[in-house]
Amino acid sequence: MQTLSTLTHLECSYTGATYEPHQILNLSPASGKPLLARYDLIRAAATLTKESLKSRRRDMWRYEEVLPVQEQQHIVALGEGWTPLVHAKRLGEQIGCRNTFIKDESPNPTGSFKARGQSTAVSRALELGVKALAVPSAGNAAGAMSAYAAAAGLPAHVFMPQDVPLTFRAECNALGAAVTLVNGLINDCGVKVCEGVTQYGWFDVSTLKEPYRLEGKKTMGYELAEQMDWALPDVIIYPAGGGTGLIGIWKAFDEMQEMGLLPAAIKRPRMVCVQSDGCAPIVKAFHDGQEHAPLWEGAKTIADGLRVPVAVGDFLMIRALHASAGTAVMVSDAEMMEYSNQLARATGIFPAPEGGACLAAQVKLIEQGWIQPDETVVLFNTGTGLKYAHLWA
Repeated sequence: MQTLSTLTHLECSYTGATYEPHQILNLSPASGKPLLARYDLIRAAATLTKESLKSRRRDMWRYEEVLPVQEQQHIVALGEGWTPLVHAKRLGEQIGCRNTFIKDESPNPTGSFKARGQSTAVSRALELGVKALAVPSAGNAAGAMSAYAAAAGLPAHVFMPQDVPLTFRAECNALGAAVTLVNGLINDCGVKVCEGVTQYGWFDVSTLKEPYRLEGKKTMGYELAEQMDWALPDVIIYPAGGGTGLIGIWKAFDEMQEMGLLPAAIKRPRMVCVQSDGCAPIVKAFHDGQEHAPLWEGAKTIADGLRVPVAVGDFLMIRALHASAGTAVMVSDAEMMEYSNQLARATGIFPAPEGGACLAAQVKLIEQGWIQPDETVVLFNTGTGLKYAHLWA
């Protein structure tokens, strides 16, 4: 059975060159930059309506018109998406910003927002006839890819830094992936994946090195608007490593406005990118007025999802920050732990340190006057603290 997908083409994010979508592609042949999936949003708007959403499935595939999979039989779903948006009243009172909300991604399959991206990436890979998948990962992306590859019956090859926490490795092993530990960082793991792609014909599902992980991530933006009754917050604070979540949310706002789900004149949120002071290439590039972020030497942080020293989508993150009148903030590992504990004790959510980083950034921005006490702020807790249990041991 056909889905309602209105996918029309792929577009180079840097040059605007277009490509037929029903072929196996990684980066844009025109520039080596990320490819973006584009849709017939006029046609999508005819069926993706506020009324139709009231009776749809409660996962991210409720937005199938703006997702890429063409045939229902190829959707590999484990219940990803439609995660809680929690009004953190006690936390808001403690920090002096009462309208503080947490979009909690920890209930996703495999415990993080990465499930969204890997669901779309693996589904589309299966549909296009890919025979084996590979990914470099500092943790959660590997677990999610392993899970969806297992569900799809596809071989999975994972390359992880050798110092990655045991929980991440154990998850991939249990799910049947072939795990290789690399003496280095995620970019060094990426080199190993490229070697395997060349030698064995694996398909690389690295962050933004194929078009469809982004599409799953963008559903966080659709959900946020729908859960806020088609309004938007004043500020969104997002922990960015490779940056697909931040880029995807901004893409979702573009699409929703074009379809009329959001008013054309709506004031969009100011986007905030948060990184560790031990690995902050996007923060530095943003404040230095650069569009591309040089490799961050000696990257180190307890938040494995933020230990990304170079990002292929750097310019897309920075463009979203500028377009939204947003900013970029770095926080220390000590601050991540302090505010992870505060978030947990005030809300009952056990956050990953990346979630604590968002709260640390919010407090800094309140103190600086960049966020006003009466503004509505949404923090993204991108995963469960259970994956990082060693930090609390």
